[in-house]
Amino acid sequence: IDILVNNAWAGYENIAKVTKPEEYIFETPFWKQPLSLWDDMQTVGLRSTYVASAFAAPIMINQNDGLIVNISYYAGRKHMSNVAYGVCKAAVDRLTADTAFELKDHGVTVISLYPGLVRTESVMRNKDCFDLSNSESPQFIGRCVAALAGDSNRHSETGKILIAAEVAQKYGFTDIDGKQPKSLREQLW
Repeated sequence: IDILVNNAWAGYENIAKVTKPEEYIFETPFWKQPLSLWDDMQTVGLRSTYVASAFAAPIMINQNDGLIVNISYYAGRKHMSNVAYGVCKAAVDRLTADTAFELKDHGVTVISLYPGLVRTESVMRNKDCFDLSNSESPQFIGRCVAALAGDSNRHSETGKILIAAEVAQKYGFTDIDGKQPKSLREQLW
């Protein structure tokens, strides 16, 4: 295993099931949300990141090389949408920092990567609900990972939070449509 990208998350799946406005609970106060939302985010979003990293780490340590990219989001730094989401993303960022600390002497780089709005199938099914003018394709995130993987100095970034649009600027690539998404750091950091 040379590269591990942890991107599993449960949240928008619940939104996709909404058929009536009163069923939308993603941005309601935490005490009005089902506990299953918390469980889904922590079990799928956080635990799967930990488990996959724990299984990949020995292989990468044995190779004295590897890249673990944990997809996270600005909600780990400031309130966005709901408590369960923010806590999950903050925990992913903490997991990044702590696993990077433990793997730093083994040649393994661990980073959190913050995408912007990604044009996933779910987003595109509901495209009228989003401003897609600064959105990113899933392939753009792949280009970020590939650029980081190809950088022999990537270990200097271990434990850090990187923003996909800024990674693209640093390495000089664009999205598949030729556009250069703008960093959301100023608005959301």
